[in-house]
Amino acid sequence: MDTNQNLVGKVVPIHGTGILEQVRNVIRLKHYSLRTEQTYMQWIKRFIFFNGNRQPSHMGEKEVSNFLTHLAVKGKVSASTQNQAFNAILFLYREVLKQELGWIKDVQRAKKSKHIPVVFTREEAKKIIERLEGTKWLMVSLLYGCGLRLMECLRLRVKDIDFTYNQITIRDTKGNEDRVTMLPVSLKEPLKRHLQRVRALHEQDLKEGFGRVALPFALARKYPNADKEWAWQYVFPAAKRSIDPRTGIERRHHVLEAVLQRAVKSAIRAVGITKPGSCHTFRHSFATHLLESGYDIRTVQELLGHKDVSTTMIYTHVINKGGKGVLSPLDTI
Repeated sequence: MDTNQNLVGKVVPIHGTGILEQVRNVIRLKHYSLRTEQTYMQWIKRFIFFNGNRQPSHMGEKEVSNFLTHLAVKGKVSASTQNQAFNAILFLYREVLKQELGWIKDVQRAKKSKHIPVVFTREEAKKIIERLEGTKWLMVSLLYGCGLRLMECLRLRVKDIDFTYNQITIRDTKGNEDRVTMLPVSLKEPLKRHLQRVRALHEQDLKEGFGRVALPFALARKYPNADKEWAWQYVFPAAKRSIDPRTGIERRHHVLEAVLQRAVKSAIRAVGITKPGSCHTFRHSFATHLLESGYDIRTVQELLGHKDVSTTMIYTHVINKGGKGVLSPLDTI
């Protein structure tokens, strides 16, 4: 049907929400993040809508194959987006319907791009950071100084920062495994002053009858008052309280990623850098600059939280000077 061509990146209407409610319940039972819940729900909706609102239990490998091929051929999605859609559908069948999908064959795979990451020079990183102020300056300094992903920074909690050992423990990582990275000494005092202001905000919330924060997994039931404790509060709380979409409870979430993304984009333009940089570019720069300084690639791998060293190896291509480190003949005459 013609409407299928508009499926990519669009919220689609769907009738009969029983199966979707089951999906949502299983996702929450497994303690998946709200972002994963929203992503999986949308892909499952699109899959059902693509197949004329048929019940997923009445479909199988053929329908899944057709949908994934449609995304690649008509939607022209990236390989990672196609894989994301497949993971959502696989979750639906395995975890919700308890059905094993057979071999998904004849799928037109989206072409996987091979890009060398964009990296700021040390001077560029310094210029961008100096353009920022206050909390945004501190957050971007942590992205670059610790090699954090954007969401890892925003989800930091007070208890994760160890000023004595100069280290930060990263939770809620991409691979769901904790890791430890350094706390730059130059950020210790600014971070302490920031936390004093955050604590004052938290105490004000408590006085007003709020002050509870969302806890991971089932800790809220296991420790009923932990969500009010200072240790569990976000290091970078939002300016305003909001309603939690899962529980309906009013509380203070962490800063939204768009706030920092916009600030970084604006700073990049302001200092005249033409590279297509973003918040994640600071993580790439962190890794590249450590390797340039002579640190062992295994150490950098651990700091970044990469499961496979081959993922970290991509930064060795960045530190080669010129094309593969070769001196141009023009520079020899």
